[in-house]
Amino acid sequence: MSKTYHFIGIKGSGMSALALMLHQMGHKVQGSDVKKYYFTQRDLEQAGITLLPFSEDNITEDMELIAGNAFREDNNCEIAYAIQHQIPFKRYHEFLGDFMKQFTSFGVAGAHGKTSTTGLLSHVLKNITDTAYLIGDGTGRGSANAQYFVFESDEYERHFMPYHPEYSIITNIDFDHPDYFTGIDDVRNAFDDYAKQVKKALFVYGEDEELKKVTSPVPIYYYGFKDSNDFIACDITRTTSGSDFKIKHDGQVLGHFHVPAYGRHNVLNATAVIANLFVAGIDMELVAEHLKTFSGVKRRFTEKIINDTIIIDDFAHHPTEIVATIDAARQKYPSKEIVAIFQPHTFTRTIALLDDFAFALNEADSVYLAQIYGSAREVDKGEVKVEDLAAKIVKPSQVITVENVSPLLDHDNVVYVFMGAGDIQLYERSFEELLANLTKNNQ
Repeated sequence: MSKTYHFIGIKGSGMSALALMLHQMGHKVQGSDVKKYYFTQRDLEQAGITLLPFSEDNITEDMELIAGNAFREDNNCEIAYAIQHQIPFKRYHEFLGDFMKQFTSFGVAGAHGKTSTTGLLSHVLKNITDTAYLIGDGTGRGSANAQYFVFESDEYERHFMPYHPEYSIITNIDFDHPDYFTGIDDVRNAFDDYAKQVKKALFVYGEDEELKKVTSPVPIYYYGFKDSNDFIACDITRTTSGSDFKIKHDGQVLGHFHVPAYGRHNVLNATAVIANLFVAGIDMELVAEHLKTFSGVKRRFTEKIINDTIIIDDFAHHPTEIVATIDAARQKYPSKEIVAIFQPHTFTRTIALLDDFAFALNEADSVYLAQIYGSAREVDKGEVKVEDLAAKIVKPSQVITVENVSPLLDHDNVVYVFMGAGDIQLYERSFEELLANLTKNNQ
């Protein structure tokens, strides 16, 4: 236990979660990153984990180095120092692939819904038995006595290939990360390779045509709404307090379930979790009991009320996710206007999915667009501008700046849905400050 784990890029969502988990298991943990504030660092600071600015002085030979995937020899002094002095280091996914061997592991993969489903699965399982987990919102839990380990399995750059979980859910397959994948076939092939590494059972959404092409040497259980699936969500009632439904399997009703979450996608996420835990031998009554108390994960339909104004913050940055988030908002607030504030994330994704983004955003009543948030990985920013997206949206739309969000005030009886994976929260914070100042001036 005397070894120190040093995280290069500790503020990354996966890295921070892993650091927290190791800390809670009794290991010595520290990390380095840029000085800019990230929402993940709050939990690290509260845990007393040392956060340092990047410096080669942070590195000593007796440490175990875990490096974030965004950092390389040419853009990080610590990586360069480690390579120069032949100090070994592992990438996040390489370390995790070895680490999970000590548990019965549950992976959650998919183009969309990984974080919410990982959060739901870990919430239920930790309330039934001692469970460690890593969630993509920067949340981690470690326990030296844990038998089970729940983790998010990321397909980007095929990072999930070091993983060999006992069980895995795959929520869907969709074309994303056009800076890496060449098309839908390339994406599907990556998931197919991953599926072949699962040891006991695989759970996939049975109404996804690409997922139905995936093969595995272990049993594949299909879940969904149609009777052709192995686990069927039926008798669904969606209300302003969440969703109620039954699950059928082999002609039998496994139970009546409620999740305090919104949107069809969350019924599917819950169905995947129920199917996986049923096959793993977990009591369905306990599963139903703890589904009811799930409070969500960070930046996935996170709500706050500022001066009687409802604001929803969501990580949605792909057209499929935007549609799901707006659907969830309409379920909870059926009588309110839905105003979407969206920041496109990366130029490559915006170019590749421009028409799909416009189609998805038309599900809202009004749309406001922030400037495109480019990735450091993108060498060529392309010719696309956020105004190109605005021109394709049929619903009322306009581009706003973080310095002037006042156009958002031109609505009544409204829910504001801020969506994006970049710095959309700066726009959200600016709007909250505007609301607060208006209230102060009216007093």
